[in-house]
Amino acid sequence: MKQLLKLTACLLCLSACGEPQTSSRNPSPALAPIQKDTGTLLQGNANPYAAIDLSPMDIAYFPVDYPIAKMTNPNIGLPLARVIYSRPHRQNRKIFGTLLKYGEHWRLGANEATEIELFKDATIQNKTVRRGRYIMYCVPQPDNWTIVLNSNVYSWGLKQDAAQDKYRFQIPVEKATARVEFYTMVFQKTDTGANLLLAWDDVLARLPFSF
Repeated sequence: MKQLLKLTACLLCLSACGEPQTSSRNPSPALAPIQKDTGTLLQGNANPYAAIDLSPMDIAYFPVDYPIAKMTNPNIGLPLARVIYSRPHRQNRKIFGTLLKYGEHWRLGANEATEIELFKDATIQNKTVRRGRYIMYCVPQPDNWTIVLNSNVYSWGLKQDAAQDKYRFQIPVEKATARVEFYTMVFQKTDTGANLLLAWDDVLARLPFSF
C-alpha cells in the first residue's frame, strides 16, 4: 500500500512538472494582429474620454538627445531649439501637388500651427534669426519650398497672417528613396549646427541652422 501511495505521488509530481512553463525556454503567446488603419477614428472603448487624433502632436529637439540628457542631468540647461508639430500620415494619398497644392500655404503639419522655439540666436542662410518663438509654414513648389517664420504664435495652422512674417527662406527639395508614411520633422547634427529635416511622401527638404 505504501509503495502504491509513493508511486501515485511520483506520478502527480511528474504531471505537475510537465505543465507548460512561462519561461525563457518557451516563446511568448502570439500577439494579436494590429488592426488595419482605415483612416477613421478608433471606435468603441479605445478612449472613452476623447476621440483619438490621427495626427498626434510630436516634438523635435536639438540637440536630438536632449530629453534623455535632461532626465539624466536636470541641470544641463536649455536646448538650442525645439519644434512642436502634429504628424499627419499619407494613407495612400498623393501629397504634393495633389493634397497640398503647389503655391499654396501649408502649415508644415496638421491641426494647430507648427511652432519653433530658438533658445539662442541662430543663422539661417546668412540671416540672423533672433531667439524666441515663431510659427512655421511653407509654400511648396515642385523644386523648392519657401519656409516662413511668423510671429503670430497663438494662431490656427490654416490661417497665416503674412503681415507678421519675420523671415523667409527658400530651400531645395529632393526625392526620398522610399515613401515616408508619417510626416516627420527632425534635427540632424552638422559641423556648424543642424539641418531641420522635413520629410513626407516622396519628398525631403532641409532647413540649415548654425548656432
